[in-house]
Amino acid sequence: MDGCCQSGLTCPIDLRMPLLLTGRGFRRDLERSGALALYVPLEGGSETRLLRRLRAAGYRAQMTSARGLGDLEAFLYQSHGIRPPHLGHQNVGRSAAVGEVQRVMPQLGALLESSQPMLLWLLEGQVLSDAERASLVELTQRDGRLKVVVEMGGARALRWQPLAQVVA
Repeated sequence: MDGCCQSGLTCPIDLRMPLLLTGRGFRRDLERSGALALYVPLEGGSETRLLRRLRAAGYRAQMTSARGLGDLEAFLYQSHGIRPPHLGHQNVGRSAAVGEVQRVMPQLGALLESSQPMLLWLLEGQVLSDAERASLVELTQRDGRLKVVVEMGGARALRWQPLAQVVA
């Protein structure tokens, strides 16, 4: 038994997850286009292998969710303000009903300090609008060190395409 099927039957080759995923083609396409839309099998595993391969190739990676990003350029590159969520009745004496603005560092702050290539890996990218996807592509064109991978949802097999094609 090869460990693929519990029944003792061997599985067809095309249904197995590849044991060695080198990521060379993925990295080449990422460096060529700057931003990729990634569709991964729901059981997972392959995206983690790709991320490890990119880190081994010298990329400094930041993984975050695409939900609630807001202004992408300010969130990624600039110090910006956020407000805490409203939790009902609060003291409105000095901070108004919406709460105090808290200053936070840019998401890519630590990655911007070095000259190594940066990778921003966004989970749940299907919630991004076409304008937000287009601005991600534009950011990668302005800053040659920045590469973006946006997970766009599930698929039967691992596949990717340039994010600019998803926008168009």
